Amino acid sequence: MPRPVTVARAQGLFNVVGGLWPVLSLRTFEAVYGRKADGWLQRTSGGLLASAGISMLLAAPGPEGMRHARRTGIGTAVTLLAIDLAYVPRRRIPATYLMDAAKEAAWLACWWRATFRAPSSSALDPGGRVGGTDRLGLR
Repeated sequence: MPRPVTVARAQGLFNVVGGLWPVLSLRTFEAVYGRKADGWLQRTSGGLLASAGISMLLAAPGPEGMRHARRTGIGTAVTLLAIDLAYVPRRRIPATYLMDAAKEAAWLACWWRATFRAPSSSALDPGGRVGGTDRLGLR
């Protein structure tokens, strides 16, 4: 089972690299994901994604830092997955974005596995929460 800190660092790095790609080379990004009408918008989205990734990379390894990283990671993955699944069928974005959808779904699965590892009985607090967090590991 992956540990939350491992998922946070891996997804953080993934988001930094993926976010910086259109910022540093919009031409190669468009070669894979199709021509964009507004390069500034793609660069802005990329910068925001890289910022989220940096936040995940710099999150403290303790419980509070991992709650922050988990919220950022899940929020980022759900947002990108929803956009991919909403706009590929409408042909607003190319089918290559389904590769991105699969990657985002994989990040959600990683967070699920890292959050719901089989706890030992000592890991449960009196409220039945795992490691002092709610069932989603968000509080």
